[in-house]
Amino acid sequence: MITHTTSWPAPAKLNLFLYITGQRPDGYHELQTLFQFLDYGDTLTITARADNQITLSPAIEGVPLAQNLIYRAADALRKKAGLQAGADINIQKILPMGGGLGGGSSNAATTLVALNYLWQTGLSADELAEIGLTLGADVPVFVRGFSAFAEGIGEKLQPAQPEEKWYLVAKPDVAIATADIFTATDLTRNTPIRPLSVLLAGNYENDCEKIVRRIYPEVDKALSWLLEYAPSRLTGTGACVFAEFSSQQAATATLKKLPDWLQGFVAKGVNHSPLMTALSGHTAESQ
Repeated sequence: MITHTTSWPAPAKLNLFLYITGQRPDGYHELQTLFQFLDYGDTLTITARADNQITLSPAIEGVPLAQNLIYRAADALRKKAGLQAGADINIQKILPMGGGLGGGSSNAATTLVALNYLWQTGLSADELAEIGLTLGADVPVFVRGFSAFAEGIGEKLQPAQPEEKWYLVAKPDVAIATADIFTATDLTRNTPIRPLSVLLAGNYENDCEKIVRRIYPEVDKALSWLLEYAPSRLTGTGACVFAEFSSQQAATATLKKLPDWLQGFVAKGVNHSPLMTALSGHTAESQ
């Protein structure tokens, strides 16, 4: 066990496109989506401990410890590995909850990857991704750490190399429940399945965007504002929207014009997760 304190990034993701291609008998939706990481996200500071205690600070109001994805990830990992082990985990949270940036899934994945290293459990990426899938459909892409084209319910991942653009990400003051979008009667559920090469060559769209714009006028207003400056769309089921730019300077210039009813940040899309870079660094330090 490695007991010194270490810090780990939990990066955001964007869905550069999202198409709903069907719905399974169990209610889950089948999709085609393109994930890309951002060089921006939460930070987890973790100290492994030899007893069986897992602590998490600060506590999230209204979320019991046992229901927190970070705790659930740590508990699932030690059960899989048959360990008596614990950890003190502190989270510096900057990603908005319910924003469509994958913050909770990324936190869970970072916990799995970090504690697999700190507890020296020796589980493979496949095994960690398998645990991750029990926590959420987006967790495996964060565990594996490469931008990916996802199919099925999001678990079938194919490495992808989309252009690494600069993005302005903005969030109106609204929280969106994913279930509300996926249960909408007018959600498109029959977009044709297409090869990745065809999808990459076309205009990127999000099948959830029409529904979200209808139900949440704040998101509609945000997208309309952003579209004046650059190609813009919804990520996931929102509430965050993003606009793409060819340079950091152009994205930052638009950020400075952001109206006071929007919160935002500028980040670069990256195809290699900052989490994997951190893991490589920690591994090199311990050798």
